[in-house]
Amino acid sequence: MASKRDYYEVLGIQRTASADDIKKAYRKLALQFHPDRNPNNKEAEEKFKEATEAYEVLSDQPKRQRYDQFGHQGMRGGQDFHQYSNFNDIFSQFGDIFGGSIFDEMFGGQQSRRGRAQGEPGSDLRIRLKLTLEEIASGVEKKIKIKKWKTCGTCSGSGAKHGSSKQTCPQCNGTGELRQVSRSMFGQFVNITSCAYCGGTGQVIREKCASCDGDGREQGETTIKINVPAGVSEGQYMTMQGQGNAGRRGGPAGDVIVEFVEEKHDQFVRNGDDVIFSALISFPDAVLGTDLEVPTLTGKAKIRIDPGTMPGKMLRLKEKGLPRLNSYGRGDQLVRIQVWIPPKVSSKEKELLKELAGCDHINPTDDEKKRSLFDKMKNVFS
Repeated sequence: MASKRDYYEVLGIQRTASADDIKKAYRKLALQFHPDRNPNNKEAEEKFKEATEAYEVLSDQPKRQRYDQFGHQGMRGGQDFHQYSNFNDIFSQFGDIFGGSIFDEMFGGQQSRRGRAQGEPGSDLRIRLKLTLEEIASGVEKKIKIKKWKTCGTCSGSGAKHGSSKQTCPQCNGTGELRQVSRSMFGQFVNITSCAYCGGTGQVIREKCASCDGDGREQGETTIKINVPAGVSEGQYMTMQGQGNAGRRGGPAGDVIVEFVEEKHDQFVRNGDDVIFSALISFPDAVLGTDLEVPTLTGKAKIRIDPGTMPGKMLRLKEKGLPRLNSYGRGDQLVRIQVWIPPKVSSKEKELLKELAGCDHINPTDDEKKRSLFDKMKNVFS
């Protein structure tokens, strides 16, 4: 491991520097090498950590005396800033420098210490929206009614009585937070909690709105419009920002999260962007061939059944499936051929079938039986 630089050298100060000199030097370096100003810069990150470690020792008088006497050897067993998982851990140890200062305003790493500009944010709403395959194929606009918290129409969400206004919270002086600073042999610790008196907003209401009792919102019903893009799938969702529950006392509204649910179709089965349709034909049509009209998601289509078509064969209708979401083209429609075997036949039909059974090409040969068994086994293990 490389030897550490002298802490005074790291901060660029003399050994006789005062506590204010140490703080000013560290603040300058921290602002210069902060990761938000130097993204993906490992060198700046290491310098930031190095300066922070130096400040942690030199700003604490007992540690500084031990360091002056024994150097880095005297710091063994102490805190190593390379063990922190993120920079928020470091900031929590130096709230007296960064908290409530331009450091928070310049970088978005921590919540502003000046209270919330608005009240408490509203919660999200989750909706399960059922869609048919036809609606998924073309895309659809849905209008649904939902019950939610809406902004109070009397006070416009402020929570205050008409003609009155909010006042700065006397407990937190408008910051929305309460701080408790304690010192120990390991350094300074800052415990920050949300102000219970104002609910973390930094403001209090002396005269509440009679309609919402100071909450700034009321229960209501509204109709939302959902534009479902073509090609969505079961379990996918879309977020409608700001359409959820209104926030308390003017806080921003939450979102509506729409989860898509596919209704079971009575004719089609979805397989990705493809759809599968099972076509039931008669034995003579399978042997002789025929033209068959089948349904699709957008209407009807004709398909040719060749003579000698075997049960289970898949025929393909190009681009008759579902659109590819956020892309070009469509899937296909697959037509699975199934041959209908009548459960009952008349006496005349039975005689005809017996006569037909004696023909050379009606019964499978031994090779065809073996091939059929092999195909079935292959399908089992594939």
